[in-house]
Amino acid sequence: MWRTLALASAFFPGLFALCVRALRWAAPAWSLKDRVLLSGRLVSTVQATMATVSGITVVLSCKNVVHDRHWLAVEYVWVLVPYMTYDIYVMYLCHWHKRRDRGAAEDKHSLASVRSFLRQERLMVTHHLFILVVLTPVTQHFRGELGDFFVGCIFTAELSTPFVSLGKILMQLKMQDTLLHKVNGILILVTFFLCRILLFPFMYAAYARQVGIPVYMVPFRIPLHCNIANASLIAPQLYWFRLICRKAARLYSSSPAGKSS
Repeated sequence: MWRTLALASAFFPGLFALCVRALRWAAPAWSLKDRVLLSGRLVSTVQATMATVSGITVVLSCKNVVHDRHWLAVEYVWVLVPYMTYDIYVMYLCHWHKRRDRGAAEDKHSLASVRSFLRQERLMVTHHLFILVVLTPVTQHFRGELGDFFVGCIFTAELSTPFVSLGKILMQLKMQDTLLHKVNGILILVTFFLCRILLFPFMYAAYARQVGIPVYMVPFRIPLHCNIANASLIAPQLYWFRLICRKAARLYSSSPAGKSS
């Protein structure tokens, strides 16, 4: 636990700093804001890939979805704790650089800039804090030695993140009108829907199949805190999926094919 926490606490900020420094050498014409934004997205992609691989490994290893164990279901949570903490700060840095680029006169780490950040990113910050304050104790202590399979399923929700990050990078590089950006948009929709929306019915169906009950009985058989945690997790996903669908509709309706029809 402690070694994993220490390594992850050094790895993510260190990788971020390395990316910023490497971009200063590779793209000297870029502003610090552009380097910070791209570096944050690259680190996010690395973490999402690690989480997805860990989740798939756990899911494929647990034949009994209730009782089977895998060490990654416990150990990778201690990677997520430093990452979520780091990511909140990097989101703040990105927010501050964007506002300064638009002419805001707030000092970095000032109360006004922090308030502005919390107002604009309150849902994402709440999501991260929920994982840190609620889900971490649930996955590491309250569930006992049960449900590694479902923890692995939650890890796989990160599959859509690399495509989301790539979309933002392409927009940052002014490549939003390319075929790559449009194909990536489809991949975002598909992976987000599969791994962040359908994931939850899949977990309930897997439990129902394991214990031999109808799916509709599962919410009444599992502990209440599991239902609350799942509802709290899927609620922001539904909101973000709605935003992604609206953005995709604008993207494809503004394509040359859409304009000529």
